Amino acid sequence: MPNFDPIAIVGGGPAGTVAATALARGGKSVILFDEKLAWEKPCGGGVTHKALLAWPFLRETNVERNWVGKCELRSNTGRRACFSLEHPIAIFSRTVLNGLLLQRARDAGAVIASERIISVERSQSRWKLRSANSGWSASYVIFASGARNPFRKQFCDAFAPADLMVTAGYRIPRHSEPMQIQFLHDFHGYIWIFPRSDHVSAGICGKMNAMSTRDLRVLLEENLEKQGLDYHGAQFYSHVLPSLRAKTLREAPVSGHGWAMVGDAAGFVDGITGEGLYYAMRSGELIAQALLADRPELYLALLRSDFLPELELAAQMAIRFYTGRWMGESVVERTLQFVASSASFRSLMSDLFAGTQSYRSLRPRLYCTLPTMLAESLATALRLPTSDAEAKVESRAS
Repeated sequence: MPNFDPIAIVGGGPAGTVAATALARGGKSVILFDEKLAWEKPCGGGVTHKALLAWPFLRETNVERNWVGKCELRSNTGRRACFSLEHPIAIFSRTVLNGLLLQRARDAGAVIASERIISVERSQSRWKLRSANSGWSASYVIFASGARNPFRKQFCDAFAPADLMVTAGYRIPRHSEPMQIQFLHDFHGYIWIFPRSDHVSAGICGKMNAMSTRDLRVLLEENLEKQGLDYHGAQFYSHVLPSLRAKTLREAPVSGHGWAMVGDAAGFVDGITGEGLYYAMRSGELIAQALLADRPELYLALLRSDFLPELELAAQMAIRFYTGRWMGESVVERTLQFVASSASFRSLMSDLFAGTQSYRSLRPRLYCTLPTMLAESLATALRLPTSDAEAKVESRAS
């Protein structure tokens, strides 16, 4: 007997709304549940060039956004390095971005319910979902309810603290340029200042198993005071993000009989940068693709052929990036040194921020460009023309 119950999506962020839009456009009956709908959060909102290429409407739709074309990196020693982004990042308020994506889902035909789902239970071939006051039946459930998905333990193990990051931040009414990222000593995370259209989003993220929200807030406030940013009276936010270890990414279930997880609920976030919007939206597309083909079991295979290997590699590299050493210096300090002194390395960093430089091809590119990077760095140090420095490096090599 055919099951005509709708597909239920629990969570109205980017992952859930993109899945809802694609499914509704494909002729599926969809109901999306989210008690908050469009809401603000301290982190996120930065849409990379890679995401803009995948979803051009994010560039073309007439909504509020701020284009950022420069980034300044800072280390705990006081070293600074600024570089231009060949492809600017579009920084949205999450209220604006989520509102845009929710409206697209509505326009596609998805039903949007401002309800908090408190229980999901299997009943024969259907799912029974309940809020405080109502109940629904669904043929399939997609969980898009964030890293602290309350239903995760019902289907698999909850994320361990080592697989999560805590974020804390302020929305400060001030214009700032450029985007700033500051790294701290022996700290797996960073402080950011993202210029949005009418304020800056200033925040910090760190591993949950290493530091409490209170301690993170203290670190952030000390940094903001040093920079002359007045956070007093500004709205404070705190949030949890996934930052999965490679083993967790490989082994944690993301789907099963009649259910799947997308976006933060599945842990799809870059372990180095913390960027998750692209992976949230892409995972929403992939689960929709599997369900529209009436082959939900394809979801995991689609993930593995798409972006999961990239996230696993990022997770492996993250520890080395934040705490390792490179050519006698910390990786962070050496990175800032090359950003300041090498045009080739600045181009590489610009591509990383754009999302067009994969981690899988990063090492070969570094090996190929290292002689040029060293020559450019030497030229900067000696204030010589680059061609002269390259000649000296080549002569030494020979």
